[in-house]
Amino acid sequence: MDDPVNAVIRWVDRPAGDGPLAGVRVGVKDNVDVAGGPTTCGSAFFADRVPAEDAEVVRRLTSAGASLVATLNLSEFAVGVTNQNSAAGPCANPWDLDRIPGGSSGGSGAAVAAGVVDLALGTDTGGSIRLPASCCGVVGLRPTHGSIPLDGVFPVCDDVDTVGPLARTVDLVARAQRVLTGSTAGLPVPTAPRRIGIPVQLMTDVDPGVQAVVDAALAAFGAEVVPVEVEGLLDAQDIVYTLVYADLARIHATRLAEEPDRFHPDSLVRIGLGRDITAAQRAEAVEARRVLQGQISAALDDVDLLLTPTMPVDVPRRDPDDVLRVSRRLGQLTYPWSLHAGPTLALPVGFHPVSGMPVGVQLTAPEDAEDVLFAAGLWFQQRTDHHTRRPPTNR
Repeated sequence: MDDPVNAVIRWVDRPAGDGPLAGVRVGVKDNVDVAGGPTTCGSAFFADRVPAEDAEVVRRLTSAGASLVATLNLSEFAVGVTNQNSAAGPCANPWDLDRIPGGSSGGSGAAVAAGVVDLALGTDTGGSIRLPASCCGVVGLRPTHGSIPLDGVFPVCDDVDTVGPLARTVDLVARAQRVLTGSTAGLPVPTAPRRIGIPVQLMTDVDPGVQAVVDAALAAFGAEVVPVEVEGLLDAQDIVYTLVYADLARIHATRLAEEPDRFHPDSLVRIGLGRDITAAQRAEAVEARRVLQGQISAALDDVDLLLTPTMPVDVPRRDPDDVLRVSRRLGQLTYPWSLHAGPTLALPVGFHPVSGMPVGVQLTAPEDAEDVLFAAGLWFQQRTDHHTRRPPTNR
């Protein structure tokens, strides 16, 4: 099979069966166990690690008839947002091979956009499904925390880790969510939201081209736009960093101590940041997360959903010397919803007027209210054609 963007780490040959996903070609981020060959986490440490059995999410997809065809590239140990620090080599964006695909599930977003697979699994801690979805012009779901099992998924931070689907259409993402959660419910009726909340604190530093596309999407929805203020929202990035880096330093403590040079240099810097975080600081971050969850839930009481751009900037070009700065900038708008217990849907809504690269929004709903997001996304995709456009690598 053709892989023009280096999205694939390992090809897999699991034929399709019967079920709601019959015939759907699936790729799985390579930190999700797939028996029969290495699951590498994009790291030289795990080059020869072969799981004894599939992760539960893989079993659910294949039991639903999906054809498993590949494991997919990622930032090493799911750390980073550019997908340039993988032992399998950097993954490229199908829309412009000189730009990043987002991360850490960059291979998942790129593989869907490039037509390598129909459906991909990614993991999302700080934005690792939503950022690749936005960069590559596809749909991605960060589900309600805990609604999809993480058995057989290599951890980053249990407090905020999730696993979820990416595809070109809301319809396929919604059908995959049903399979992954074990739900037998039908899909919701496409419905436009009546009231959309805009968190004003997050909208002060958005690229004008991105803002123009987001404004057009809001106009297409035709909803009442309600400015909302969520206390503590601007602290979200630091809260996530404290939780994630503390856990990464613990998970990789032996590797950091014994073989630090085997990490990609970018991964080593990031994972090492957690060594000085104390147990008390982590406990404070857990409490801050609990408080912010209450603030987000309260904001959602008066609107159908919250909306922000997925990224405040255009898709960056690849620059291995500027990864940390780029990462912090790209995650500005995804980290707040990583602390929310409920779901966020990344939805492609157009293309940047200067670069022509995809632009996406995030739709956030209350806990277990994925159907609110699916109804809005289905409605939007019925009336627009952004999701039908193909990058140069898929024409």
